[in-house]
Amino acid sequence: MGLAPDITETLARARADLRMGVPIVLLGAQSVLAVSAETVSEARLQAVRALEAAPVLALTDWRAKTLRTPAYDGDMTRIRVPDEVALGWLQALADPADDLAVPMKGPLQAVRGGDVAAHRVAIQLCKSARLLPAALCVDVADGAGFAAAHGLTAVPVALAAPRMAAHAALHPIIQARLPIQVSEAGRLHVFRPEDGGEEHYAIEIGRPDRAAPVLARLHSACFTGDVLGSQKCDCGPQLNAALAQMGAEGTGVLLYLNQEGRGIGLANKMRAYALQDQGFDTVEANHRLGFEDDERDFRIGSDILARLGFSAVRLMTNNPAKVAMMEASGLRVAERVPLRVGETAFNRAYLATKAAKSGHLL
Repeated sequence: MGLAPDITETLARARADLRMGVPIVLLGAQSVLAVSAETVSEARLQAVRALEAAPVLALTDWRAKTLRTPAYDGDMTRIRVPDEVALGWLQALADPADDLAVPMKGPLQAVRGGDVAAHRVAIQLCKSARLLPAALCVDVADGAGFAAAHGLTAVPVALAAPRMAAHAALHPIIQARLPIQVSEAGRLHVFRPEDGGEEHYAIEIGRPDRAAPVLARLHSACFTGDVLGSQKCDCGPQLNAALAQMGAEGTGVLLYLNQEGRGIGLANKMRAYALQDQGFDTVEANHRLGFEDDERDFRIGSDILARLGFSAVRLMTNNPAKVAMMEASGLRVAERVPLRVGETAFNRAYLATKAAKSGHLL
């Protein structure tokens, strides 16, 4: 390999470029120039328009349903970008913030046929960069040459698609003793994914027996609930209750996974909150933004627990999906330990939606 980046490193570069509004080139049967609809500038939009092919806006099928336009490509759609529209038109299609104020955004022309592998990777890269899942795309004839001429990151689609679907390996970085409020016998482990993503943490309480099921909690980071004490969710109380029970029992492992907002990131979570203020529930808000109900990957948790030497857990959760994914990843769930805390007048409807639409056992 020498000094050149491999596909994992190239994808990390591509995510960083998209966050900065820099286009990337996806190399495939049909090479495509792609840039995030959220971060693209007016100048780059005009540069895209100056290219020979007609640009399209690639969106997920969930966003297509909100816009009432067909998703001919199954899990996504491509909408032709008219010559006369401004940058605001693109952003309004990508971001549902003003959908109720301006419900008619068409007429929209969805494109049929052709190779969409590159467009699909563009959307996935936007998601993993914690951006809105919307990419401005335009075909280019010589993808590799075009990328080299303009100094753009070139991503081979045939390598990117399977790499992005795979679980990124985690590497232990450091561990150290950390006395905390619930237990002086605390130890913090830091794990770093090899795909350049955010680090994840394991807080070990006491010295759990590796031969027995460990009391464990997979907790997704929630800045608003864990740090600010938000009453719109039950995350903060769940975090504190899980640690308190581990402290009371003397052993346990809490995994703090950086998958804010069910894996869509804090900015998109705040967009979902704004949509909830318009009357949509949490699942509807995610769908209007173009995301699935839940974008998290709980395989991260099973990987960390296995690296720590555990093969079985007593899992503190109300979410059967966590149990199923732990067991599918080879980790035995000996017991599901309910964690019903934190209901307030502000989150009662949110919790009801989690039970009705996401299967949480509340």
